[in-house]
Amino acid sequence: MLHHIVLIITPALVSGCTLQEKEVKTTVSKSNTTVIPDSIYERPEIVTSGTEAKQLLVDGNKRFMEAKQANIDMGSTKREALLKGQKPFAAIISCSDSRVPPELIFDQGLGDLFIIRNAGNIIDAVSLGSVEYAVEHLKTSLIVVLGHQSCGAVTATVEGGEAPGSISAIVKKITPSVEKAKQAGDVSKEGLIEQSIRENVKATITEIKMSPIVKHALKNGELTILGAEYHLNSGEVKWLNAE
Repeated sequence: MLHHIVLIITPALVSGCTLQEKEVKTTVSKSNTTVIPDSIYERPEIVTSGTEAKQLLVDGNKRFMEAKQANIDMGSTKREALLKGQKPFAAIISCSDSRVPPELIFDQGLGDLFIIRNAGNIIDAVSLGSVEYAVEHLKTSLIVVLGHQSCGAVTATVEGGEAPGSISAIVKKITPSVEKAKQAGDVSKEGLIEQSIRENVKATITEIKMSPIVKHALKNGELTILGAEYHLNSGEVKWLNAE
């Protein structure tokens, strides 16, 4: 006859991460040991600096790359708690590309990230207004402009040709970044695309910093703005610059 022992581990904060162990059940038998995790990821309620916010994103991306995503509460209790309001610790301006969902690649849950997405992660009056809302009203401490490897919008701009409909507005916005990338010298098409992706991220950051609301938050040390690039093949987010 198999004998089963159920051990209940009381809550303890795991050193060096933000996982709060609420309960872990371990079943032991003569033949094997089965561990059934029942822990829930809990990020800090208050994130006061861009450095802290970035570290949460770095840690989450590491979990995503290793396919060790945290057990994030997506249930009714979490949804009901968020009815009281949202406190996202970072705002992400990213491309609409279906392969680049910020919540997944940073392994975050409901209410954690304020997302502004469009093809090419560019900035216009509407998207800048969304950024300003995150800064002014939600008191978000970190803005990340997230480009990505093999961006279709940037690639189309590099390749040239006539862009149909309102797609031309996207190409027009990215064109200065492509022209700047070309100044780096003779490079392959692939190299030009990748350099243009990085230049496009920098251009978006420059436009965001022109906002009076953003300028005020930066001056007071309440905000950090960073650029990053997501790599489709590895799942890694590489940080491109300091503020």
